[in-house]
Amino acid sequence: MDTRRPLRTLAIALGTAGLLISGCSSGSSTTSGSSSGPAATASPVPAALQTFYAQHLSWRDCGVTGFQCATMKAPLDYAKPDSGEIKLAVSRKTATGPGKRIGSLLVNPGGPGGSAVGYLQSYAAVGYPAQVRARYDMVAIDPRGVARSEPVECLTGPQMDAFTQVDQTPDDAAEVTALSGAFEKFATGCEQRSGEILPHVSTVDTARDMDMLRALLGDDRLNYVGASYGTFLGATYAELFPARVGRLVLDGAMDPSLPSVEMNRDQTAGFETAFQSFAGDCVKKADCPLGTTSASDAANRLKQFFAGLDAKPIPTGESRMLGESLATTGVIAAMYDEAAWPQLREALTTARAGDGSGLLALADSYYEREPNGTYANLMYANAAVNCLDLPPAFTSAEAVTEALPTFEKASPVFGKGLAWASLNCTYWPVRATGTPHRIKAEGAAPIVVVGTTRDPATPYKWAKSLAGQLSSGTLLTYQGDGHTAYGRGSHCIDTAINTYLLEGTPPSDGKKCT
Repeated sequence: MDTRRPLRTLAIALGTAGLLISGCSSGSSTTSGSSSGPAATASPVPAALQTFYAQHLSWRDCGVTGFQCATMKAPLDYAKPDSGEIKLAVSRKTATGPGKRIGSLLVNPGGPGGSAVGYLQSYAAVGYPAQVRARYDMVAIDPRGVARSEPVECLTGPQMDAFTQVDQTPDDAAEVTALSGAFEKFATGCEQRSGEILPHVSTVDTARDMDMLRALLGDDRLNYVGASYGTFLGATYAELFPARVGRLVLDGAMDPSLPSVEMNRDQTAGFETAFQSFAGDCVKKADCPLGTTSASDAANRLKQFFAGLDAKPIPTGESRMLGESLATTGVIAAMYDEAAWPQLREALTTARAGDGSGLLALADSYYEREPNGTYANLMYANAAVNCLDLPPAFTSAEAVTEALPTFEKASPVFGKGLAWASLNCTYWPVRATGTPHRIKAEGAAPIVVVGTTRDPATPYKWAKSLAGQLSSGTLLTYQGDGHTAYGRGSHCIDTAINTYLLEGTPPSDGKKCT
């Protein structure tokens, strides 16, 4: 399942192009002067950061064949560089050849909260096209607060189990109070366990960390492939350091100009689009658990199924029952990749027969829950970054109630639940430091923005918007299903991106692929 989570809600799936494990890479001190664009004219490093930019990365074996790991130190607070440090996990795999080495290629799978190091070791450094891996050192850094980089922690495993089962489609005042209390308890847990780091995990902070790593790797410019939330991280880097932009691919783009409520409503519509595509495919099959007449009938049947679980959860073969919240998460998780549709059909079939184990497995994969009941820190970091990057979508339960009709119009199937899930940042203990704004990155080298027409999590219109905002943006379109496009089977997409990464020549603006 894809794990790049661009969502600003705690109950929506996030996604990456491959499995997440762990990773490392090798960075020679050779500069990457072959990146496209004019010679770098970036401003010098501030004196207060000189020590950090001058540090030496000590590469070591990290237990995965072909990879190296290192620890990079960065200021905890860039506004006060002398007030403390944070240790960040870095990994690399050196260019394999043949061909002249271009430089380092940083990758980020999104989230926020996805482990870039894990993504590198399990997918990018072994699954990206061979010609790209031959010419680049493949590199990743776990963003601050994520995985191996001083992770944000919020709840125990049992507490997180309880949180994921709270009813997210409240029907009365008592259920609204319970849901609000769950979000408040989540936020309090984050403050108690990770209060020191919470104010310092913004996307701007991580973009600054990436520039430091670029310098320590010996690259004049940053070459980067970011997916989903990773596109916002890449665009933020371009905004901060336009003269240091090399070859940037932003795949499954986010729109930085949107406030939280619009972003959440757009994503709600995106999941409806993806579900309609799934349902249209499903009803053509004799074994479709949602009927065989029409996509609209399938949607009605799914809503009825969810309502039944809201009233009476079903067993899963373990202590947890499958209620509406976990079932909805399981369905949404399968919307990220059409390859998961057969698994979803099977899970819905068994659930309708009274066995919720299949949908629970999909929900657990989304939440990164291990069989022993422990959770990765993905969902904790996701909230920490999102709630710092933008003000909350809603400031009260009453505001959610008022907005419900617009969310339910965006998605009759998922609208109510996703509207209430948007309450997650309301109780956050740290005030947001970011605001919605357009990113131009004047002076940056050409940046390739990729959008998929039926992407559930990052709607296609976001890619069109970001490409239009960036002064050097060029839009590459994949006309298809699923979240993100690179490496998902389109020869046209892969060829265009590979050519850009290897030769520095972006595709023509507006190029479309199927």
